[in-house]
Amino acid sequence: MDLHLRGKRVLITGASKGIGAAAAEAFAEEGCHLRLAARNKDALEALAARLRDQHGIDVAVHVADLRSKTDLAELAAQASDIDILINNAGDIPRGTIDAIDEAAWRHAWDLKVYGFIDLTRLVYAQMKARGGGVIINDIGAAGERLDAGYICGSAGNAALMAFTRALGGRSLADNIRVVGINPGPVGTDRYLGRMKGRAKAELGDDNRYLELQKHLPLGRPAQPREIADMMAFLASDRSGYTTGAIFTVDGGLSAGWPA
Repeated sequence: MDLHLRGKRVLITGASKGIGAAAAEAFAEEGCHLRLAARNKDALEALAARLRDQHGIDVAVHVADLRSKTDLAELAAQASDIDILINNAGDIPRGTIDAIDEAAWRHAWDLKVYGFIDLTRLVYAQMKARGGGVIINDIGAAGERLDAGYICGSAGNAALMAFTRALGGRSLADNIRVVGINPGPVGTDRYLGRMKGRAKAELGDDNRYLELQKHLPLGRPAQPREIADMMAFLASDRSGYTTGAIFTVDGGLSAGWPA
């Protein structure tokens, strides 16, 4: 299916690894020009060089900490030409209410919650002035499958789900679509590190982490590219009447997959 994305300009945050890097791959394959933002300059530049070489597209690198209001404002100004925004940066820690103190909670939300909201506010205004666009928020299934052991993430994701639905419910009046994706477990480096840590603690051998995945649908987490491909479809005109909606990609975990 031709998604008709060739020539579109896409800004992806948290683009140096994981889902963000997979999204860069997916949009590059569709012929999009990219702006990649993250804190890891070396990883961004390596990814950008490879995508330019493989797909003949323009790729700009933005080394930015989206917790910084200055960095965030500069990024939005430099990306005033974009057609698509992928809000993806985030690193909310696991932990119960007594394990996540005030400083950790605020540090996490400054990136994942306020970072999404503040960048969206700036980019939305620019898209409206230019005649339209698409904003995709990579949120997380913990916002609907609430987890006291990930309380900071569940609360933050639920807030972003409400933000996405509220904004997207009216955004077509400005020719802008706002949608969200709720991935469940995704096989990123961060996920792998966490699972190996659990395997070491629970089974005495970090190489036995695959045993901890047997309860998952298909016995595995989602692949980053499976999330990225959903992003590309939702960003395209093939999904042109879709806004104010959240799409869960977790293999059925939120819909009752047996624990």
